[in-house]
Amino acid sequence: MAGGGGPRAGLCSDEEERSCEALRERNVAVLMSREALRTPKLPSWTLFLAVCAVGIGGTFQYGYNVSIINAPTQHIHRFLNETWTNRYHKALNPDLLTFLWSVIASVFSLGGLCGAVVGGSMAIRLGRKGALLMNNIIAMLASILMGISFPTGLFELLIAGRFLIGINSGVGICVQPLYLGEVAPKHLRGGMAMGSSIFLTGGILMGQIIGLRELLGEEMYWPLLLSSSCLPAFAQLLFLPWFPESPRYLLIDRGDELSCVKALKRFHGSSEYGREMEDIQRESFALDGVKAKKPWQLLTDRAVRWQLITVIVMTMGQQLSGINAIYFYATYVFEQAGISAEQIPYVTLGTGACECLTALTCGLLIDYVGRRYLIIGGYLLMTLWSIVLTFSLTYQELYPWVPYVSMTSIFAFILSFGLGPGGITNILIAELFIQSSRAAAYMIGGTISWISFFTIGMLFPFIVTEAVLLPGVLTGVLLHGCLPLLCNSRDKKQIFSGNQKGISQA
Repeated sequence: MAGGGGPRAGLCSDEEERSCEALRERNVAVLMSREALRTPKLPSWTLFLAVCAVGIGGTFQYGYNVSIINAPTQHIHRFLNETWTNRYHKALNPDLLTFLWSVIASVFSLGGLCGAVVGGSMAIRLGRKGALLMNNIIAMLASILMGISFPTGLFELLIAGRFLIGINSGVGICVQPLYLGEVAPKHLRGGMAMGSSIFLTGGILMGQIIGLRELLGEEMYWPLLLSSSCLPAFAQLLFLPWFPESPRYLLIDRGDELSCVKALKRFHGSSEYGREMEDIQRESFALDGVKAKKPWQLLTDRAVRWQLITVIVMTMGQQLSGINAIYFYATYVFEQAGISAEQIPYVTLGTGACECLTALTCGLLIDYVGRRYLIIGGYLLMTLWSIVLTFSLTYQELYPWVPYVSMTSIFAFILSFGLGPGGITNILIAELFIQSSRAAAYMIGGTISWISFFTIGMLFPFIVTEAVLLPGVLTGVLLHGCLPLLCNSRDKKQIFSGNQKGISQA
C-alpha cells in the first residue's frame, strides 16, 4: 500500500499544494475578518465630524426646542395677559390662559407631525444631506417669527413660529437617524446610531442651561431665547456641506457607484471601505431595482408586519410614558413636588444632565446587554418610580421629607427612561428595515410619535397633579410580546430574510 501510494502522491503534489495554499489563504482571510469584527475600531475623524454636523441641526434641535419653552413659562403668561388686555380691554380668563399656553407648547408637536409626514419624502427626493440642509431654512424662519412676536404684540406669531420649528424638528428627527444608520460601519452601527439620542439629550441640557436666569432666562430676553434655535441651524448650514451624502442612498437610490465609492473612502479610508461597499452591493443586488416604498405600501406588507408592530408599540410607549410631559412642564411638576421657585431651574438642569449621561451609558451597553433587556428593564423601572411618585405627590404635605422623594422619583424615572426606551427606540427602524422601506418606516414611526406627543402636551396641564402609570405598564406588557425580534443576532437574520421574502414576492 505504501508503494502504491507513493507515485499517486508524487503526481498530485503540485495540485494539492496549490489547493492547500488557497485553503490557507482563505482561512487567513476568514480569521482576519473575524478578528476585525472582534476588535472594535473607532470611527474616522471624518465620520465622527459628519455625525456632529448632522446631529447639531437634527435631534439636537428637537431636544433644544422641547426644553427652552420651560424657562419663559411665566414670562409668556404675562405677555399673553398683557396682549389680551390691550387688544380686547378685558382680563384673560385663567382657563383660556391655560388653553393658550397649551396651544403654544403643543403646536410644536403638530408641526413635528407635519415634518414627520414630509421628512421621508424629502429624504428620498433631496437625499439625506439635502433634506437636512433645506430643513434649516424652516428653522431660521421660525426663529424670526418667535423673535418678533413680543415687539409686535402678536402672540399668533409665537404660535406660528413654534409650529414651524416643530416641522423642522419633525424632519430632523426623521432624517438624521436615517443618515447615521446608513453611514455607520456594521461593527459601530448600534453605538453610532445612539448619536441621535445623545444629541437629543444634549439639546435638552443646552436648552436648560441657556434658559437659566444668569443667561437668557430673564423676562426681557425670552424672545431672544426662543429665537436662538437659529444658531444650530446656521451651524449645520455652515458645516454639513463639507461632508458626503449617504453612500447607501447614492448607490441604491440613485445608482451612482462612483460617488458611493468616494463617500465610503472619505468615511472609512481607502483601505477599509471595501467591506462596507460589499455590504451595500449585496443589499442593492437583493433589492434589484425595487423602488422606495410608500407608507401605505409598508402598512399592507405582511413581510414586515411584526417589525411595524414593534416600532409602533415602542414609539407610542416612549411618548405616552410621560417623559416629554415632564420636560414640557417641569416647573409645574417640581412646584407640585414642593420645590421652591428659586431651586426649580437648577433641579430641571439636573434632569437634563441625568438623561444625557444615561444616553452615553446606553451607547456603551447596547451591544453587550442587548436591546430587549434594556428596553424591558427600563419600562419596569419607570413603572416602579411612577408608583413612588404618585404616592409622594399625594402625601407630600404629611412630612417635610416627602417632596424630596418626589424629586428623587423624577430623577430616577428619567434615568430609567434614558437607559433603555429613550435611546434604543430611535435606532430600531434602521436595524429592522431594509433600504427600500426605511424612509416609509420613519414616516410611520414619526407620525405615531408626534400624535402621542401632541396628546400628552394638550392634556398634561389639566392632569398635572397625577403621575403617569398605566401607559408604562401597558407598554411593558406589549413589549414582552413584540421584542423577541430583538433578542439575538439569529432573530435579526430572520427579520432580514422576511424582508427579502417580501422583495421577492414584489
